[in-house]
Amino acid sequence: MANYTMDVREYSTLPVDELVSRIKRAKKKKNAVLLVHNYQRMEVQQLADFLGDSLGLAREATRTDADIIVFCGVDFMAETAKILNPDKKVLLPDHRADCPMARMIDAPLLTEAKRKYPGAVVVTYVNSTAEVKALSDICCTSSNAIKVVKSLGDKQIIFTPDKNLAEYCRQHTGADIIPWEGHCYVHDQFTTEDVKIALEMHPDAIFIAHPECRMEVLSIADHVASTTGMVNFVTDNQDEIREKGIIIGTEIGLVEQINTEYPDLPLYPLTSTAICATQKLTNLAKVAWCIETQSNEIILDEEVRCRAYGAVKRMIDIS
Repeated sequence: MANYTMDVREYSTLPVDELVSRIKRAKKKKNAVLLVHNYQRMEVQQLADFLGDSLGLAREATRTDADIIVFCGVDFMAETAKILNPDKKVLLPDHRADCPMARMIDAPLLTEAKRKYPGAVVVTYVNSTAEVKALSDICCTSSNAIKVVKSLGDKQIIFTPDKNLAEYCRQHTGADIIPWEGHCYVHDQFTTEDVKIALEMHPDAIFIAHPECRMEVLSIADHVASTTGMVNFVTDNQDEIREKGIIIGTEIGLVEQINTEYPDLPLYPLTSTAICATQKLTNLAKVAWCIETQSNEIILDEEVRCRAYGAVKRMIDIS
């Protein structure tokens, strides 16, 4: 029988096979489900009930009949799951797993921007806090941002918090977008020099990039896609990739995932330093501890949750 009084540090001393057994046993006993983001450690990805990007995991959060959702990602993802599932218990294995970009905007700052542009519609990337979502008209993800912007017609748009995704949408829609000055530090670090070096090493390779990258990087990409879009691209173009190779411009966790799925394909990360430190905080020991002790529950103010729900639900309906 599991010792439910164990400290999380004690779990880290357990062998991997015992941690895996504990997780599987606790999931079954407590009717829990593991939603895992593409940037997580491979050891966690391999235990996922659902593995994907922010949009895919948001959809799965609305479909699960589990009593407990264990979200292996960062805090805004777990909050989104709670926004969509107020009656379920949502757990985050490490409470320190936040998104730096989400911290680049807050409710007071967005309220001030809305005062400055009173006629503008607020589109907020899901990489944001529940409080910011609650002040937004609609949310988006990297995979549906263009579709969301197009759905708004010719309205002026305050787009938060990712300036790179905002510019990507403006380039592809011609919309009147007021970008927020936030960014993903992992994707924003990529430069055209990085691409040049990678292509010098692999001159025939396809270059695919995430829309959180800077426009000068996206402008020289052969294909731009969300993480799930990248997985699908590799799946659908294996013969060409086998011949040419592919350079993948996103967090290293996705490259590892695809490499595990297709070990015979020549896959290259744009840089080996593209690591989201907070995504990597989650490990098997913390997942086992979190499920067995039901720790780190996500609690949201109900008024905030209800207002945020409208923005998230409109995003899912459009998708």
